[in-house]
Amino acid sequence: MALNDSTQNQLREVLVETVRGHVAPAKRKKLAGIRISPGGYLAVAALLTFAALWCLRTHRDLTALVLVAGTWTIIPLLVFTNRLSFDGQTISRTGLAALLIRLVRGRAQNIAVDDVERVEVATLRTLRRGGKVRYRYRVEIAGKGLSFVLASGGEEFRRMVRVLLPRIGDYKLDARAGELRDHVESVKIVRSDAAKLGIASTSVLEETSDAKRVDKYRAAISAGQTSPDAGQTSAEDAERANLLRKSANDLRIAGCLHQSAEAFRRALLISPRNPWLIYEYARLLKSQASAFGDARLLGRACAALRLAATRGPNDASLLARIGESFLEYGDPFRAAKIFRRTLDLDENAYRAQLGLAEVALTDGKLAHVIHHYSDAARIAPDKATANLARREADYYSRLNSDEDYLAAELRRMNWLEGANRVQHLAARVSFAALLVALVGTSVDQVVAGLGWAFASSSIIAWSGSLLTRRLLATRGRAATSDA
Repeated sequence: MALNDSTQNQLREVLVETVRGHVAPAKRKKLAGIRISPGGYLAVAALLTFAALWCLRTHRDLTALVLVAGTWTIIPLLVFTNRLSFDGQTISRTGLAALLIRLVRGRAQNIAVDDVERVEVATLRTLRRGGKVRYRYRVEIAGKGLSFVLASGGEEFRRMVRVLLPRIGDYKLDARAGELRDHVESVKIVRSDAAKLGIASTSVLEETSDAKRVDKYRAAISAGQTSPDAGQTSAEDAERANLLRKSANDLRIAGCLHQSAEAFRRALLISPRNPWLIYEYARLLKSQASAFGDARLLGRACAALRLAATRGPNDASLLARIGESFLEYGDPFRAAKIFRRTLDLDENAYRAQLGLAEVALTDGKLAHVIHHYSDAARIAPDKATANLARREADYYSRLNSDEDYLAAELRRMNWLEGANRVQHLAARVSFAALLVALVGTSVDQVVAGLGWAFASSSIIAWSGSLLTRRLLATRGRAATSDA
């Protein structure tokens, strides 16, 4: 039976739609990428190079040549291809190492944004000169049993942070991660913005004592230019205060602490009652206390946190961050009070429940830890954070109820701490012994032999402790409850 034109057109449309349904969706465009820190690969390369040197010493020249050629051909290839990519929805590990892991485990190395459970940032001061501190940031992103680490350095890191972190819920970010998300910029841009606002360079600020700046502040108050109790500011002043506040935080993240302090001082002259501004100033004081080893600044930071809590008594988000800061600064008692105030304002404050669990853990109250993690799982904003809180509750619940499991975990933690100490000691001894071995070759063969013996023993100890740490880093399995 022949089909008329209208029937043929309808059939053609149905076939087209069917084909479209079977076509794979277009591959999403990569928004950002970053090379993974090569520390592990370099450690393996160092061990293999040492093995090659040992082979040379024992006259196994061919073996040494193969080891050196293989090591410095394969390791750089693995390092340069080992990357993290983000396409707007998924963080993926790519490269030869990721391909090998996928072939062995049968699972791709990726985490969807919705599956991220937590983002935590650790900082390391690598250089301090005057008021300038060079920070290295280590961003850990964990979820679905995987953990990716971003190490700061270069535009790739800044782009990844700016693209990725805004897509992750604020309740998953710790305080440092939120600050990086909002204020990571290159040092050149930060200093340029500060100069536009009239903030002097660090060298100029160092020549002006704190007493002179305080006198200038008091003179401004007496002249009526500003007042700490002023409740209203003009629109122009409010805009300038916002610019100074952003510049102050950008400068702090970039490590320009003296300039950041000056920007905060000027912003507080305009908006002295802004609770978020006071909180951020407290974070700066803590950074200065750590960088310059000044305990008085830490006391001032805690005082500023208390003032911020007083100025913003009804801001649950602010109070939760203040509580986290108190816990970070070593004041769990006051942190607990702030977290409870947060829950009085918002009973669904997820991070406040996590904070109370951390406070209870510092006090050794496992029953309270379990209670707060269970509450956190109940009010968690999404499935990923609920799984994290439930997993923690199950772990501490088994610790509390199973004495054998508790004893096993205590042994694991003690062995882990011991392995950490052995690794640090072995690393120092191995470098010193290798130097003695290389120099001793031209002095005395006995000295060189002792150097090689100590270097070999210490490197074996370092490798063993590293493997032990990797094995002991994973908690013993605890029975988990069904979601």
